[in-house]
Amino acid sequence: MKPILCLDFDGVIHSYTSGWKGADVIPDDVVPGFFEWAEQAARHFELHIFSSRSRQPGGRDAMMLWLAEQRRRWRASSGRTETNDVLTFEFPEEKPPAFLSIDDRGFCFEGTWPDPAELLAFRPWNKRGCLGGGS
Repeated sequence: MKPILCLDFDGVIHSYTSGWKGADVIPDDVVPGFFEWAEQAARHFELHIFSSRSRQPGGRDAMMLWLAEQRRRWRASSGRTETNDVLTFEFPEEKPPAFLSIDDRGFCFEGTWPDPAELLAFRPWNKRGCLGGGS
């Protein structure tokens, strides 16, 4: 059994450039490089996608359909798989007991409580002025 890697959806997999439109409305494209990365990560982890959409009506179904369509588009535009293994994702309704989580809006607690002003100044990677995540 592989450890669980919990992936946030909006801002991590879904580029989320249009912002929130509803649990079952996903208007933007996948973050570039996701499928290539996911194939490598799936060799080591169970990939679970969990979001604020997960417990809302239609949210999980919308994420599943969107992800399948994005993968189809990726493959049609010369996206190449490195493996013959099927790329699978779990879509739990509740946050799983993950080994690690990847989220664009998270803080890694390392034993020292952060200054609240620093937390208020936080900006996710796609809101820092460039898509590369720089300041």
